[in-house]
Amino acid sequence: MEETVRCLVKMIIKLLIDGGDMKPGPAIAQQLGPLGINIGKVISDINTATKEFKGVKVPVELDVNEKTKNFVVKVSSPPTSELLKKELKLEKGTADHKISVVGGASIEDIIKVAKIKHPNMLEKSLKNAVKSVLGTCKSIGIIVENKDPNELIKDVQEGKYDKEIDSCSTVATTDKRDKINEFYAKIKQEQDNKLKLAQKAAEEAEAKKTEEAKTAIQDASKAPATAKAGATTAAAPAAAPAKKEEKKAEKKEKKK
Repeated sequence: MEETVRCLVKMIIKLLIDGGDMKPGPAIAQQLGPLGINIGKVISDINTATKEFKGVKVPVELDVNEKTKNFVVKVSSPPTSELLKKELKLEKGTADHKISVVGGASIEDIIKVAKIKHPNMLEKSLKNAVKSVLGTCKSIGIIVENKDPNELIKDVQEGKYDKEIDSCSTVATTDKRDKINEFYAKIKQEQDNKLKLAQKAAEEAEAKKTEEAKTAIQDASKAPATAKAGATTAAAPAAAPAKKEEKKAEKKEKKK
């Protein structure tokens, strides 16, 4: 994604790039090429500035002086959702947080992300930044401390995690991490079982519809033959009186 703003001799290019892995592209080349700016150096400087966010989408602002050809790279912190996915090694969030979760986090994981985001947030305290990150956890399907994130927001508000927040604790104990992983594994297994049952029900419903369609086609193909047989049966009684009259006429003719 790219956005360009010009102001006098300055040009500001806003980008959203893969941290530490920006590659040359026609969009940036069209902007900087005519100015005679070394595109290779620009990309190299951006990758160096964003290397700590490798594997994450990072907002970058390139401030270019068209007159001097100098430029400045300004890096903003990645979206909270991207930081959470990186921290928990998740490929993506959930499609529907109401029915599924994709990972389990500790309060320490949340504090770590909140510390990165806090300078770019409106929240004045780290505690409020933590609550904001917990809100994002809810939207992308992450449980925290084996609880719904909304429940954790209440716990944080009530001061249950003041010790961890005040000490800026960002590393969970091995024992806690094992319990979180074990709890999430159980949740995931339950989700997988529900998904299998839903898929099976859908397949059975589809098979039933197919069978009903086949039956309807077979019944429709039999209908003309039945109608024809009925017509023949109906014609038989009507032909009987005619034959009787014909026989009477023959007898009269013989008597003559």
